[in-house]
Amino acid sequence: MYNHAPEGYICPICLAVQGIESEQTMAKQSDIVYRDALTLVYVNSKFVGNNPGHVIVVPTAHFENLYDLPVEYAHAIVETSQKLAQALKAVRKCDGVWIEQNNEPASGQHAFHYHMHIIPRFEDDDLRNELAKGNTRVTEASERLPYAEALRAYLGT
Repeated sequence: MYNHAPEGYICPICLAVQGIESEQTMAKQSDIVYRDALTLVYVNSKFVGNNPGHVIVVPTAHFENLYDLPVEYAHAIVETSQKLAQALKAVRKCDGVWIEQNNEPASGQHAFHYHMHIIPRFEDDDLRNELAKGNTRVTEASERLPYAEALRAYLGT
């Protein structure tokens, strides 16, 4: 329902879940910090302003958006998101976390696989202005690795 993936869409998130690294996905296996039967979490390849190293929580099966997401996956995503929010608080010593999840292009959904962002927030980080200015940049896996390693160490994964 309410699907927007074009014909022949190659889902970059499904590729990451399947362990495939190619030009269709920026996510690398070294970015993955947590996995269970229903969810996978990885450090986002795009860093935003003063808030680098945020994570993305995805279902391990393909569902385009919240409308299609079965309740068992929704529950698992919330449980995993809570675990990762607590890990970010401990590892990054952030003042809070911002959860963002978009459905359909009008809301800003760009990858047509359900995904939830968990962004560490800091007092006066100016994140909203950074996002409004489009201040994001694609990073190399080596720049993401310290964030992934710290989260894996905390989570014991």
